Amino acid sequence: MKCRCGHLTSANNRSTASSRFFTVKNQHRSPRITHVSWGRLEVEGKAEPYKDAKLFPGGSREWNWRESGTEHSPGIQPADVQELLDHSAKIVVLSRGMKECLHVPRDTLDFLKEREVAAHVLPTAEAVQLYNELAETEPVGGLFHTTC
Repeated sequence: MKCRCGHLTSANNRSTASSRFFTVKNQHRSPRITHVSWGRLEVEGKAEPYKDAKLFPGGSREWNWRESGTEHSPGIQPADVQELLDHSAKIVVLSRGMKECLHVPRDTLDFLKEREVAAHVLPTAEAVQLYNELAETEPVGGLFHTTC
């Protein structure tokens, strides 16, 4: 079953994590987002746009919600942010979508707090702006949802 923005919502349809990610020249720097619009996120180092993406120091990849059973509610799971931490992100930006339909449960924020990782939860356009500012000087990671 698909939700209104095209995500498969059945937790029974989980796939394994994609080993394919795109790198930037400086492996310690987070890639910049060059454009965001409804259903489209263009990222430095990636020729094709993402619909939803994970960005972290050294690269980026598609954010496949089925890997962790993410749905709009309850929202972003601790497993979604773990990969950002595995790539040495010290700050995390979580986008809630263009219309803020994606939730961020307290468990996920507590998971980050326990690891002493600063978290920013914003609508996608604002999340992109903050992420790009932080990427200039900080090892930042982000989860970006470009539709609802």
